[in-house]
Amino acid sequence: MDVIARRALARRSNLRQGRGLLRDRFATPRIDVFIFLLSFCILFSCSTSTPPATPQVITVYSTSAAQPWLEPLYACAASIAVISRVDDSFTADIALRVGEPEFLASPAYQIDTEEILIVTHRQSPIQNLNLEEARALFTGQGDSFAQVWVYTSDEDVQRVFDQFVMEGRSVTSSARVAVSPQQMSDTLVNQPNTVGILPRHWKVGDVRDVYAVAKVPVLALTKPEPHGVVNQLIGCLQK
Repeated sequence: MDVIARRALARRSNLRQGRGLLRDRFATPRIDVFIFLLSFCILFSCSTSTPPATPQVITVYSTSAAQPWLEPLYACAASIAVISRVDDSFTADIALRVGEPEFLASPAYQIDTEEILIVTHRQSPIQNLNLEEARALFTGQGDSFAQVWVYTSDEDVQRVFDQFVMEGRSVTSSARVAVSPQQMSDTLVNQPNTVGILPRHWKVGDVRDVYAVAKVPVLALTKPEPHGVVNQLIGCLQK
């Protein structure tokens, strides 16, 4: 019995040793597999992550008078769009202008108001005008010493002035023509004998307004009905 017992004990000992060897053999491969699977999951999640959206390019046209509204437009664009200036209002996604066009054939959205003024240098003897006096001045029947400045007939500011002051009458042939409100503003600031037309947003320096022509809407025009980013930008400008 002692021999049989010793043999049984030896078999149990060998069995335990065998199980230990099996555990030792399979421990390391299981850790390696876990690390491999973890690495694969991390790599897969990184490779399939959604890349940041590229901001959409929005083309914008602005008349000279409407340029003060470009700054808030750039602010509205922020990270959702890239603003690209163009010289043709017909190709622009958004066109900014002061006052309503004569023929409105596309969607238009008011984003602000602008006041059109007749402005002189502070030292000018021209005082506050009424409509008849303003009209006489710009038709050449007013003070002969005053140099009248206007814009080309297709400028939005000039269209507003012609509509509310001239009413079909022609501006005097001696009038000088400014290419932009900036040039008009510089002229009125630096030359005491001048009188001209300015949007209120462009009134700076030593000048004074002598007649308020009209308050008109500042418009954002689009070709089709605005959608997506264009719609977001117009909504932001209206706030």
